[in-house]
Amino acid sequence: MKYDFETPVDRRSTCSLKWDVADGELPMWVADMDFCTAPEITEAILSRASHGIYGYNTIPDEWYDAYRFWWGTRHGLDIPREWLVFCTGVIPAISTAVRKLTTPAEKVLVEVPVYNTFFNSIENNGRYPKMCPLIYENGEYRRDFDALDAALSDPQVTLMILCNPHNPTGVIWSRAELSRVGELCRAHNVTVISDEIHCDITDPGFDYVPFASVSDTCRDISVTCAAPTKAFNIAGIQTAAVIVPNEALHHKMWRGLNTDEVAEPNTFAIGAAVAAFTRGGEWLDELRAVIYENKRAAYDFTCRELPDIRPVFSHATYLLWLDIGKLTSDSVAFASFVREKTGLFVSNGAQYRGNGGSFLRVNAACPRKTLDDGLSRLKAAVEMWRAQNLQK
Repeated sequence: MKYDFETPVDRRSTCSLKWDVADGELPMWVADMDFCTAPEITEAILSRASHGIYGYNTIPDEWYDAYRFWWGTRHGLDIPREWLVFCTGVIPAISTAVRKLTTPAEKVLVEVPVYNTFFNSIENNGRYPKMCPLIYENGEYRRDFDALDAALSDPQVTLMILCNPHNPTGVIWSRAELSRVGELCRAHNVTVISDEIHCDITDPGFDYVPFASVSDTCRDISVTCAAPTKAFNIAGIQTAAVIVPNEALHHKMWRGLNTDEVAEPNTFAIGAAVAAFTRGGEWLDELRAVIYENKRAAYDFTCRELPDIRPVFSHATYLLWLDIGKLTSDSVAFASFVREKTGLFVSNGAQYRGNGGSFLRVNAACPRKTLDDGLSRLKAAVEMWRAQNLQK
């Protein structure tokens, strides 16, 4: 490989949210990677930093061109310049959409289990989540369209947050599925916010489908949230975009993002995004191969060494969604036990709601040595948990 994905990087004492843990603990929870970003991005940041003046910034043509190039060549979506609006992050954009496109006490539909911060964007703004459970069957998740139709028919539901690809389950929604989602939302006058931040992290040979590319209906009722931050491990740079084809929705989002003061780039946000989308393709493809191998290794280990845990096989994201239902339905207690006994810090599934109480979410985006350490700790925790419960 051209790039180094094997050498561990010490992230302690860097004000890292992920690594702000006690000595001896191994964090594999929050979704950022333990790989250095593409060198091409680092070069762009260092070049800008060397200038020495970090004043206010504009959004140049190169930024628009980079998004258009990436989505056109990678994902087959032609994005006219006028569809794009800069923002500092996907979650700020979603929170803006909740405030601007709904009114207090209305409901926002989410398909659970789903990324927990969506609930913050909804509930912190005085709205209510309308939870539509995904069907979990034979170790896989799928959408219940009858339940979705019924949930959307609630007149208080005016917005749906779609996770595409899905976090935490790693499902890549098909074009046919997304088309039907769009038709149901159109029929019930519901706008769709499509969070597509994980779109570039798919297994080799697998591609995601942009919601706005599916049909005229999907395009006209949607706001797509996109960013290089997840795929290129630059979340701290705070650089993202919304893609809004519909003119009326576009104006509302543009106005909302500016009102919320999240529509202006910091000094490094533009250069990092441009470098990622114009020069980061080769690095990303190597990363995808590494993540695929890590996930396969984790699946194999779990099936071989941890018969009480069932991994949900997926083709997107670098997250492992592990069914611990044979051990417990209290993932909060189990995740706390794992951390206390072994130092392994993983996410309890309960915070993603739905059937998440019987799951753990584990971040596999790390050097193989780190992954192996985490899996060994998980095995030790399972053995201690089983022994403790046998004694009761």
